[in-house]
Amino acid sequence: MASQRRRDLLSAGAPAPDFRLERLEGGSVSLAELTADGPAVLAFFKITCPVCQMTFPFLERIHSAAQGTLAIYGISQNDPEDTREFARQFGVRFPMLLDTEESGFAVSNAYGIASVPTLFVVERGGSISSVCEGWGRRDIEALGERAGVKALRPGDNVPEWKAG
Repeated sequence: MASQRRRDLLSAGAPAPDFRLERLEGGSVSLAELTADGPAVLAFFKITCPVCQMTFPFLERIHSAAQGTLAIYGISQNDPEDTREFARQFGVRFPMLLDTEESGFAVSNAYGIASVPTLFVVERGGSISSVCEGWGRRDIEALGERAGVKALRPGDNVPEWKAG
């Protein structure tokens, strides 16, 4: 992500900045709307990021089995066409939002994103309860547990941690 200034990454306990972003499938949505029914995972990514490519199928595994207990949203720093292709290639069906270069990566900057993937769990009411930069096996397992899903399965050969 090309950012004009380095900002500090928001941490657990901080209020999540509200936003309105375009949905990949059309229309727009605010953070307040995303968290109206419960917590939401905001997963910031770029399509060319290998760690994002590794992480997003596990987020999809959680999403597809969570049955509404934990909403997951990808926040793409790429254009709509490339984002659609990423979702198709990696089997991602959870909703995608667009925070593009044309917008100056406004939401990414407001959250202090310096690397991707970066995941935030935002609770109803707008407070951040957890943050994960890069891949964190324990973070993915914790998201799965929160959603009542086994995110990792026997045979999943993944590292404990990997920088984004």
